[in-house]
Amino acid sequence: MTVLITGGAGFIGSHLAHALTSPAETVLVLDDLSGGYRTNVPQEATLIVGDCADADLVNDLFATHRPDVVYHLAAYAAEGLSPFIRRYNYRNNLEASATLINAAINYDVQHFVFTSSMAVYGAQPVPFREDMPFAPVDPYGIAKAAVEQDLAVAAAIHGLPYTIFRPHNVYGPHQNIADAYRNVVGIFMNQAMQGEPLTIFGDGHQTRAFSYISDILNPLLQAPDLAVARNRTFNLGGRTPYRIRDLAAAVLDCVGDGLIVHEPPRHEVKDAWCDHTALDTAFGPQPETPLPEGLARMWDWATHLGPQPTPPFAAIEIAHELPPKWRTLCPSLSVS
Repeated sequence: MTVLITGGAGFIGSHLAHALTSPAETVLVLDDLSGGYRTNVPQEATLIVGDCADADLVNDLFATHRPDVVYHLAAYAAEGLSPFIRRYNYRNNLEASATLINAAINYDVQHFVFTSSMAVYGAQPVPFREDMPFAPVDPYGIAKAAVEQDLAVAAAIHGLPYTIFRPHNVYGPHQNIADAYRNVVGIFMNQAMQGEPLTIFGDGHQTRAFSYISDILNPLLQAPDLAVARNRTFNLGGRTPYRIRDLAAAVLDCVGDGLIVHEPPRHEVKDAWCDHTALDTAFGPQPETPLPEGLARMWDWATHLGPQPTPPFAAIEIAHELPPKWRTLCPSLSVS
């Protein structure tokens, strides 16, 4: 069995690559290393450095290696930043996905696993259920919803089997804590290690359910072999909602001390967490690591890694209404 993991040098992808590495599996990782690291990739896997939207590269990869299963995890998942990087968002999250789906059809892939997002739900009442309509409120959610719809069409017309997961607020070792636009747990821990206050947009009463990385892997691993998962969509992740201000306090409990500051509110859904009845029915009950325990594990990893400098983000396309905190991270911003 040959398995291709896009984004396999990143957070979830690298954990999946390690879990799949065995004498019975040939694991290929396609990653442009824009948010992932070579050190995350298991030595037994083959790393191909490249862009998922590069059709020539993708077609050559499929022609050479003939993957049986594709896990498409590569994305730029900065949902809140996506209104300011529309072209960048759609190229990385939509065009790249279409390129991979084309190749999967043309080279007879047996199963295509796609990690979408609860961003497709928008601001509907919680808990989100898979039978709710798409109602995204930002370009990131729009891109994810479009790929979900495209996979349904690919299955209907071309017979491409798929499973879609909507993981949410996953955290743990291997997370890119240098990225200041996504992964709030990583952002908080990196700020704490640099002696900075933890920054919250708005009053911190936004609610999210946080998912420790090891708790979400089993359904991903099982999906290609499970008939009940074929051509279906599942919420995946934590079941207990927390306010962002309570998350920040829990991170400071790991750190020992520190401050919290509030930035002006930004455009985001206030309450976002999911129902998991469909997942539990198909895959069985899944574990949920208590938040303090998961944070302690990640903090131990993060302190061994050390604080990470946040590189400037050069892809901002719209500066109008860009949150002031994010503007300070783009010193060369020239658009108005």
